[in-house]
Amino acid sequence: MTDQRFNPLSADKRWQARWSESGVFEADDNSPKPRSFVLEMFPYPSGRIHMGHVRNYTMGDVLARFRRMQGFEVLHPMGWDAFGMPAENAAMEKKVHPGEWTRANIVAMRDQIKRLGFALDWSRELATCEPDYYGQEQALFIDMFEGGLVYRKESAVNWDPVDMTVLANEQVIDGKGWRSGAPVEKRKLSQWFLKITDFAEELLAGLDNLKGWPEKVRTMQENWIGKSQGLQFHFALAEKQQDIETVEVFSTRPDTIFGASFIALSADHPLAQQLAQDDEMLAAFCEDCKRTGTTAAELETMEKKGFDTGLKVTHPLDPSWELPVFVANFVLMDYGTGAVFGVPAHDQRDLDFARKYALPVTRVVAAEGDEDAPIHDESYTGPGMLVNSRMLDGMDIETAQQTVIDRAESEGWGKAQTTWRLRDWGVSRQRYWGTPIPIIHCDDCGAVPVPKDQLPVTLPDDVSFDIPGNPLERHETWKHVDCPKCGNAARRETDTLDTFTNSSWYFLRFASQPDDQPFDADTVRQWMPVSQYIGGIEHAILHLLYARFWTRALASIGKLDFAEPFESLFTQGMVTHETYFETVQNEDTGADQIVYYSPDEIEHREGGVFKSSGGAPIQIGRIEKMSKSKKNVVDPDPIIDQYGADAVRFFMLSDSPPERDLPWSEAGIEGSWRFIQRLWRLFVSIADQPAPTGEDKKLKRKLHQTIAGVAEDIEALSFNKAVAKVFELVNMIEKAAPSADRHDAIKSLARIVAPMVPHIAEEAWALLGESELIANASWPEVDESLLVEDEVTIAVQVRGKLRDTLTAAKGSDKSVLEELALASEKVQRTIDGADIKKVIVVPDRLVNIVI
Repeated sequence: MTDQRFNPLSADKRWQARWSESGVFEADDNSPKPRSFVLEMFPYPSGRIHMGHVRNYTMGDVLARFRRMQGFEVLHPMGWDAFGMPAENAAMEKKVHPGEWTRANIVAMRDQIKRLGFALDWSRELATCEPDYYGQEQALFIDMFEGGLVYRKESAVNWDPVDMTVLANEQVIDGKGWRSGAPVEKRKLSQWFLKITDFAEELLAGLDNLKGWPEKVRTMQENWIGKSQGLQFHFALAEKQQDIETVEVFSTRPDTIFGASFIALSADHPLAQQLAQDDEMLAAFCEDCKRTGTTAAELETMEKKGFDTGLKVTHPLDPSWELPVFVANFVLMDYGTGAVFGVPAHDQRDLDFARKYALPVTRVVAAEGDEDAPIHDESYTGPGMLVNSRMLDGMDIETAQQTVIDRAESEGWGKAQTTWRLRDWGVSRQRYWGTPIPIIHCDDCGAVPVPKDQLPVTLPDDVSFDIPGNPLERHETWKHVDCPKCGNAARRETDTLDTFTNSSWYFLRFASQPDDQPFDADTVRQWMPVSQYIGGIEHAILHLLYARFWTRALASIGKLDFAEPFESLFTQGMVTHETYFETVQNEDTGADQIVYYSPDEIEHREGGVFKSSGGAPIQIGRIEKMSKSKKNVVDPDPIIDQYGADAVRFFMLSDSPPERDLPWSEAGIEGSWRFIQRLWRLFVSIADQPAPTGEDKKLKRKLHQTIAGVAEDIEALSFNKAVAKVFELVNMIEKAAPSADRHDAIKSLARIVAPMVPHIAEEAWALLGESELIANASWPEVDESLLVEDEVTIAVQVRGKLRDTLTAAKGSDKSVLEELALASEKVQRTIDGADIKKVIVVPDRLVNIVI
C-alpha cells in the first residue's frame, strides 16, 4: 500500500539523482526547438546561501521548467561571481589563501543549491576566478585595447594609506576607509579606463527598446547616464593668473545667469592648484578637501566649506559686475569643468554656501505673484517667469535659456553643449584577487598587450597578505617579464580588473564555452539575448549598465551582432527577517556598539527574546533584508531537512507578489508543507485505481481554466497568483465526488505543479504509472471552449436591495430570468403580496423587481 504521507527527504534525493544521471537539464546547442535563455544573477560565493538566494533562484527555476514543458530548448545555467575584496579580507583575517577560501565556499554553496532541485545545466558551470574564464576575459580586454576602447591616464582616487589600496566612493565613510578606519587620501594614479562614454547616446536611446524592463530601472539608468543640454561658457578673470585668463563652467540653467553670486572651483582645478603653490592656507584647505568623500550622497549632506581666493571674475553680460572666486569642497574636478557658478536663490547647495559666507542671494525666477518674495531657508526650484534679469525679465525659462545661449554664441563667450553625467569606466584595482590586466609595460615600447598565445596571465599562488597593499606589486618574480615587442626587460601591469568586468559578459560564456576563444559568435547568437534575467534592484545601475556597454563594445569591434544582452528583466523583492541585537561597550574605545545575533543564537520565551547561551535578554530590531552583517539570515539546509525542498520552494512563491519583500516565517513554511501533503493524498487516492465513470462539468471547466491561468501567471512571473489558482483547484477536487473528470484533474495536477514543486510531481508521475520523467512532459493542453463560462450568476434585487442569487444559462432570455427571479422563495417573502410595478432585467447580470 502506498504511504499516505509524502516523504520529501527520500524523494528529493532520488529525483535529484535521476535528473543528474540523465542530464535532462543540459541545453543542446543543436536542438531544432525554439530557444529560451533563463538566467538569475550569479551569486558571490560568500560561504552559505540564505533564503534570499533561494527565492531568486526558485523564480527562475519555475520559469525554466515551465518553458521546457512548453517545448522550448532551455538554457538555465549557474556559476560564481568569484573575485572580490571579501576573499582578500578573509585571507588577512583567517590566514587562508583567497582561492582556497573561495573554492571551499563554492563547494558548500553548490551542494546547498543542488538540494533545492533546480533545473540547472551544471555542465556549463563557471567561476570567474578560474583561469579558463578570466583568461578569456583577458583576450576580450586585448580586443578592446586594440579596438581603441581602452586607455590609461592619471586619475584621482581614494587611497587608504593603511590598507594601501584604492577604495570605491562607497567604501569611504566619513572620510575614512571602511575597513582600516584611516583617513582617506586623494591620490593621482595611472588607471585603466574603458570608453563607456563613447556609447552614452546609444545606451540612453536603447532604453526605449527595453519594453521588458521595469520602468524604475530604465529611469535609474537614464539618470545615471545623465544627458544634460546647456551652455558651456567662461567668466574672465579680473586679473590674469600666469597663463590662466578665464574660468570655464557648464550650466543646464543659463537662464539664471543674473542670479550668479560666486564662482566655486574644485580643489584639483588648475587655478586652485596654481594659487595653492604660494598660499599655505589654501594648500592646506585643498588637502582637507581631498579627504572628503566623493559620492553624491556625501557631497549633498556634508558641511559646505569654501576658501575665498581673493580673485574676482567679471560677469559675461556686465563687465562692471565682479563675482568672488572660492575653492569649495563640494566641487569635483572629474565632473564637468571642475568649476561652477553659484545661484543661491535656485539651488539649495549654493544657498547654504551663500548664507555661510554672507554672499548675495538674488531671485531670478518667480511664480506669478511671487516676484518680490524673499528667499529664506529654501531655494526656489519651481517654474515661473524671469525677474531681476534685465533683458530676460518676463520671459519663460525655456525662452530665456535660448536667449542667453544665442547671446553667448554670437559674442564668443560660450557655446551650447550636451554633457553627460556618465564617466569612462575606471577598471584598475590595486588588489590581488581579480583578473590580471594583460598589459606589459616597457620603457621603450610603452604599454604592450600580452600575446594571446601567452594567455591566461594567471595569478601567482605564492603571495602573502601579512603586509597591506597589493601582493602582485611586491612579488619578486611574477611582475618581471620581457617585452613581447623588443625583448628588453619590462614589467607586468600589477593592477587587476574591477570585478564588474567579470559579470559584464558571463552570460556570453554560459551560451558558448570553446577552449580557444571567449565564445563562438554563431552559437551565442542562437541563445542571446537572455530571455528572462532575474536579480535584485540594487544592481539596476552599475552591473546592468556595464553589461549593456560590454555587449555594445564587443559588437563595435565585430565580436557580436546584437546590442542588448537582456530582453526582459525582473527585479525580485527581498526575503526579510527580524533582527536581534544588544548594545555593548567597545572595550578599546568605550563607545557603544551594536552586536547582532542570528536566529539560531536566540530563544523566544515568555517576556521577550533571550540568548540561547546564558539566557540574557536581547532586543528585537527592525525587519530587514536578510544580510550576513545583520546576522538575520536563515540557512535553508535545516528547513529542507525538516520540510523538504518543495515546501521551501512553494513558500517562496506563495506568500507575496514576487516584486515585493517576503517576510520569512515558520508558520508560512509549515503551511506550505501541509499543502504538499494534501497534494500527495490526492495523488495516492487514484494510484492503482481504475478510472471511475461519470462527468463533472464544473470541475473539468475549472481544470482547464487553471491550466490556462497558471501558464499565464508563470509567464508573467506572477507566481503568487499561480499558487492561488492551484489552491482553488485542489479545494474543488477535494470536494468533488469520484468521476472520470476528477481522476483526470488529479493526474493533470501533477503536471500543473511540476514547475513549482518538482520532487512531489516526479514522485506522483511515477506513482500514476508514467515511465518518463515529468521534467520531460509537456504542459497540459487547454480546451479553449471550456475557458468561457456557460453559466452565470444572476443577482436578484427587490427595490434595489439584493435578496437572492440564481444560476442560469449564459444568454438566457429576459422572460426566463424574470420567471426564475419571481419563483425565488426569498423574493416572494420580501414582496409579501405587494403589487409589482415593473421588473428590470439586465441580461447575464441582474433582475431588479420594483414594488
